[in-house]
Amino acid sequence: MGATAPSTGQIDRVIDIALSEDVPFGDLTTGAFVPKPAQAQAQLRAREPGIFSGGQVFTRAMQAVDDRVSVDLDVADGAEFAAGDLLAQLHGPARGILTCERIALNLVQRMCGIATVTAKFVAAVEGTGVRIADTRKTTPGLRVLERYAVRCGGGHNHRFSLSDAVMAKDNHLAALAAEGIGLAEAIRTARARLPHTAHIEVEVDRVEQILPALEGGADTIMVDNFSPDDMVQAVELIAGRALVEASGGVSLETVAGIARTGVDVISVGALTHSARALDLGLDFQVGA
Repeated sequence: MGATAPSTGQIDRVIDIALSEDVPFGDLTTGAFVPKPAQAQAQLRAREPGIFSGGQVFTRAMQAVDDRVSVDLDVADGAEFAAGDLLAQLHGPARGILTCERIALNLVQRMCGIATVTAKFVAAVEGTGVRIADTRKTTPGLRVLERYAVRCGGGHNHRFSLSDAVMAKDNHLAALAAEGIGLAEAIRTARARLPHTAHIEVEVDRVEQILPALEGGADTIMVDNFSPDDMVQAVELIAGRALVEASGGVSLETVAGIARTGVDVISVGALTHSARALDLGLDFQVGA
């Protein structure tokens, strides 16, 4: 699949928070019902088709309270699977598996859901050369995992944080306008303050803002909530002088039409903020 996975440190920080939330003072049910020496075998199976993401996350979550739990993955991140497919096999101390079951499933189901919906958007624009990108509309604390899931689905990542890239949005521009500062002037001033390697992206919500953005030297112009006709006009006005990113209200029903307008990138908040967790199940094998 090729997408660089999150580091073990990044994964473990998420798991530690999840454990502190779900098992703050021990697992009362498992401790009361399950003998300490008990061993178990279990299988992670898909209950619906999708794209897999989060193998290492699932493994480390399942081993978080007992590293004797063994996890054998049967599918790689980025791979497609069908309903009923075996995704992973586990064996080891039953208490460890039972205590970590929910957090491991929560994380891998969410990641698979994001990878799956991303793959649908990518398929919808196949052949156009347009990139499908995510946004910062992620679950607080889970961005590193959710962004990786987007890559597993064939998508691309936008800036990871406010510290990573320059992107002047509508409220930035409104604050400047209140001070009587025009768009072109604002971009030139920002350019003078930034390192020469910095890429400047500017969001516009009207065709009339495009020429000032170009005059100021924007590297990428995001056309936000433009109609298809306005997107075509924007692409013609920009004429290759900046990258063109489309954003705002993008859906599976509209994304192919947006791609045909000639934009370079389509950013889709729904990849992360609206993705449904995929239905996966962890089934214990009785008498195995």
